[in-house]
Amino acid sequence: MGCRAESVLAVCFLSNQLSMEPSELSALWAPWRCEYFQKPVREGFLLEAGQSQDDGAVLVLVRRRHCFLMMNRYPYSVGHLMAVPYRKVGELSELTEGERLELWDLAELGQTILRVVVKAQGFNVGLNLGKCAGAGVADHIHLHIVPRWEGDHNFMPVLGASAVLSEALESLYGRLKTACDATA
Repeated sequence: MGCRAESVLAVCFLSNQLSMEPSELSALWAPWRCEYFQKPVREGFLLEAGQSQDDGAVLVLVRRRHCFLMMNRYPYSVGHLMAVPYRKVGELSELTEGERLELWDLAELGQTILRVVVKAQGFNVGLNLGKCAGAGVADHIHLHIVPRWEGDHNFMPVLGASAVLSEALESLYGRLKTACDATA
């Protein structure tokens, strides 16, 4: 289905949803998201991922000297990656020059593999600094690399409070890891 057809379907879905009574609204089944809502964010999960010997278990794709690239276990969009320094720092001014360079190098690598593996057409890349800015882990900087597509599901998080994920983390991890190993 092309972008235009998907956009038309999205508009039809949205207009149907807005004209329905609350009891008539459709539900998207995404049982893996329960883990996100039922468990509080473990404050040290980024440190744990950095120290883990089992990259697959913590979704780490590649390691560098100062930073690593990992998949987000609770993604906003399929393929949502994070570049993370090994050191726990909460401010940009606390990063070393090596950490700053590697964060951006890993963002570039993430974009490269996401273009190949999930055919990303654009990206949201950025930092949430501080709890009031949306940081789930305010004391450990991490750079988000979120793939985007023309006509994608932008309305779902805003109006439906839902994210649409088209592939399971484990299968996508395997494809991204293969692309990363071939590129890195």
